[in-house]
Amino acid sequence: MNFVKRAGLSLWSRRGKTLITLCTFLVISVMVLAGVLIKDATARAETEAKRSVGAEVNLEMDPEGLSAGGGLMAPRISATAVDKLGASELVQKYNYSMFDRGIVKGDTELVTGGADTAASGMGPGGTATVGLLDSALLPDFRSGNFKLLSGAHITAADMDKRLLLIEERLARKNGLGTGDKITLGANQGKATAEFTVAGVYQDPRPGSEPDPEYFTNPANTLYASVGGFTELNGAGDGPPQAGKATFLLKNADDLEKFKEEAERVAGSALDGFRLAANDKAIRQMTGPLDSITSTATAAMWLTAIAGAAVLALLVNLAVKQRRKEYGVLLALGERKWKLIAQQALELVAVAALAIGLSSLFTQSLTQSASRSLLGQEAAAAQRKLDSWQPPAPGSTGIDQGIDPNDRPVENADPIDRIDVRLSPAAVATVGGVGLGIGLLATAIPAASVLRLSPRTILTKGK
Repeated sequence: MNFVKRAGLSLWSRRGKTLITLCTFLVISVMVLAGVLIKDATARAETEAKRSVGAEVNLEMDPEGLSAGGGLMAPRISATAVDKLGASELVQKYNYSMFDRGIVKGDTELVTGGADTAASGMGPGGTATVGLLDSALLPDFRSGNFKLLSGAHITAADMDKRLLLIEERLARKNGLGTGDKITLGANQGKATAEFTVAGVYQDPRPGSEPDPEYFTNPANTLYASVGGFTELNGAGDGPPQAGKATFLLKNADDLEKFKEEAERVAGSALDGFRLAANDKAIRQMTGPLDSITSTATAAMWLTAIAGAAVLALLVNLAVKQRRKEYGVLLALGERKWKLIAQQALELVAVAALAIGLSSLFTQSLTQSASRSLLGQEAAAAQRKLDSWQPPAPGSTGIDQGIDPNDRPVENADPIDRIDVRLSPAAVATVGGVGLGIGLLATAIPAASVLRLSPRTILTKGK
């Protein structure tokens, strides 16, 4: 009788033990398959989140590069070089900005009672003026920290116009609104230019808290179109020089590719700068996914290890109970490898049945379990986001244990649902794991018995 037929008869004659082995394999298969399905589903959800948010890459000063160069001046990059990077097929939108002091003219009055303008070196009427290409891409607007209350953002189409965004406190004090005019003078020289208010925005910081970058009252910060800014402050014979830039990629997965392209296209123009990704929105959305993935992975490994141990004990017990059977077969001339193959075939058959059964209902079971687990994690993450409060007026928040950089990103709610899909690759993975556990559980006890001779097995019994 060949060992394949013997394996079938053995399974049928030991139906109770076969059922126990099947149940053990079924538990292992369900847990491993559930872990694989959750991992695949969370990976798809993270990819979709990255695609929906995009990748924000900031070109900013590199403190290490600045120190290494021994210079004290902040680096500048030509707007032409930034335009070349912005023209990449990987980029959806981009922005660059430059800074200088400006002097308000006419009847316009700055907001007082906050940061000391004299200490900032601006003097009476001095304001912080930021020239930019696209105000909507400023980190504070993208994060929801700043809000546009009226009007429209400055865009690349407004490059050659004289447009301004002004803070609501400055607008309220001077009775200004969209379409009104403000005259600014250059920080140095006698140049002046008349700007049109394109929009009014809100900066939540109190006037008593100086802007950490410009050291001025936040209410007096103006954002100007590039054309008006360079007309007022001058750019010499060359293109405007930007201090920083932001690139919004079409796909977050293209981050490294964009960095390589930037090095190739811009070259030495990037000296003193670094490209840093701002993935705060993605981390906020995918935080709950990391939690359930860790839980599912831990449960999968614990079940696999425990299941392998139980299977090893069951097989070891079965092999010891079949010592006489093996002794007789060996005495009749059966080869040892065929006895091991028979034992392995019995486990493989049971494992295949368990894997097949698990694939019938694990998808729906995993979908229900993930909905419950992920819903709890997402709800907890959302409560934490909702509980965040900005620092009290006049405070940086440090003394209160508040980090302003922890402000939640708007329109980036934690993901609370994943789509679980059963794929051939997932079943193949579970099959490989299950069969590997079964073969390992078979080899160890079988090898220990088959080291003995047929006479030893038959004469010593147990």
